Amino acid sequence: MNKKFLAYGLVGLLSSGAVAGSVLVNSKQGQSLPASRSPQQPRSVRVDQHFIEMMIPHHQDAIAMADLALSRAKRPEVKKIAEAIKKDQTHEIKEMRTWYKQWYGKEVPAHSMDDMGMMGNHHNQGQGTGSSMMGQMGQGQGMMSMMTDLDALKKAPDFDKEFVRQMIPHHQMAVRMAQMASGRAARPEIRTLAQSIIKSQKAEIAQMQGWQQAWNR
Repeated sequence: MNKKFLAYGLVGLLSSGAVAGSVLVNSKQGQSLPASRSPQQPRSVRVDQHFIEMMIPHHQDAIAMADLALSRAKRPEVKKIAEAIKKDQTHEIKEMRTWYKQWYGKEVPAHSMDDMGMMGNHHNQGQGTGSSMMGQMGQGQGMMSMMTDLDALKKAPDFDKEFVRQMIPHHQMAVRMAQMASGRAARPEIRTLAQSIIKSQKAEIAQMQGWQQAWNR
């Protein structure tokens, strides 16, 4: 995961109000997810489905960072929060995979971090369904991209500071996605999970911001 970008169509999908479908586009190939091609699905059902499809790789990214922290962090508070992140998000991934199988009759699509490229500059490419959907997402309105640089984390002179520097915006993205889904998801399980993510990750953000202030004095 060297300087790999994870772009979340769910954010643009919900914040722009264009819920015709969410598309994850490879930065080179402009490929959309098969799940996006289901116009018969109620919009709230599509929110549930895409929330899972996008939150799982986001969680996996955080777990990869947490695994590094468990072996490389020097400060006990960083190791402790890494343990919590790994435990909580591993459990949430398991829940979301189970729900997806029950609700949609298939496994969650496997997309590597390489496959999940930037979306915002692709709405003008091509004339097909994917292109029109990108336009409907507000041509970048409300869309946020997340970069996690594991190489930079591994090489950082102060691992703990770099971990916190990267994890805060990573958590902030998860909170934003969860806030949007909590008000629009059809399934109570998704709404409950979204509220849990908001509560736990806001608390962790506050903790890490406090550490940043203390370490920079």
